[in-house]
Amino acid sequence: MAVLKGEAAMTGVNLIAKVYKNGVTKGGKSQYADVQLDARDPHGPEQTNLHLRSDRVQGEDGKVRYRNGVPYSTGQMEEIVRAAGPNMAPILNKDGIEVGTVYGFKGNVMPAARGTGLVVNTESVRASEFMVDDKTLDNQFTSMRAARASRAADAESQAQGPASGAKQEQAADVGEPAAG
Repeated sequence: MAVLKGEAAMTGVNLIAKVYKNGVTKGGKSQYADVQLDARDPHGPEQTNLHLRSDRVQGEDGKVRYRNGVPYSTGQMEEIVRAAGPNMAPILNKDGIEVGTVYGFKGNVMPAARGTGLVVNTESVRASEFMVDDKTLDNQFTSMRAARASRAADAESQAQGPASGAKQEQAADVGEPAAG
């Protein structure tokens, strides 16, 4: 899940919320939303997981999945929708049918009172610096993939770094004439 470190790192963060129509709880008192750090936010590019919450769950079929949704009350969702204003895009399934909405907004985040991850302080939400469109979710995945690849390349480079540096030193020592 997203990691925000440093002074004021959790303040004024550009976010997106994936909200599915079928994510309403029984009784309609809350709505599940997968809130993510917007990949275009200054904290976004190095994140390998942009979700504010990401719980690993093993399904009945034995497959590992991740649960990213957090329930927000109806009032909290209204604040997010109001802050996003026209900055939203439909989420379409493979058949082109609208199944939800992506909202772009900005706000402060804080550690979740229950469970893991971060949640949005909906009293702080306002318009985002970035517009969402039909490519926003694809860009989120692309950014996470690029960050993972970069981190893997850095790890590989560090693993090979000291060994190759020692070989270069030995090669330099061999080629120098002896003094005397």
